[in-house]
Amino acid sequence: MGWLWAIIVGFVLGLLAKAVIPGKQHIPLWLATLCGIAGAVIGNAMARGFGIEETRGIDWGRHIFQLGAAIVVVLLVEMIYNAMQRRKHERQRV
Repeated sequence: MGWLWAIIVGFVLGLLAKAVIPGKQHIPLWLATLCGIAGAVIGNAMARGFGIEETRGIDWGRHIFQLGAAIVVVLLVEMIYNAMQRRKHERQRV
């Protein structure tokens, strides 16, 4: 059940990160989900480092860290993905 929740949270975080970033992102949905999962893991580690542990109710602080990390991960992966796509198209022209 833990993997299912990780995929669901990663999917939601990936979509939110793509929505927050200005402009159009060209990464596919499966890659945005993986970025969201990575953002959740990184955000949890950062929250734990800042002393935010699980609390009753909604952990807004932890979720903010998760979303922030997901945004950074999506931005980095988007840059790498675009560079790889450009390189692929350049090779096809030659």
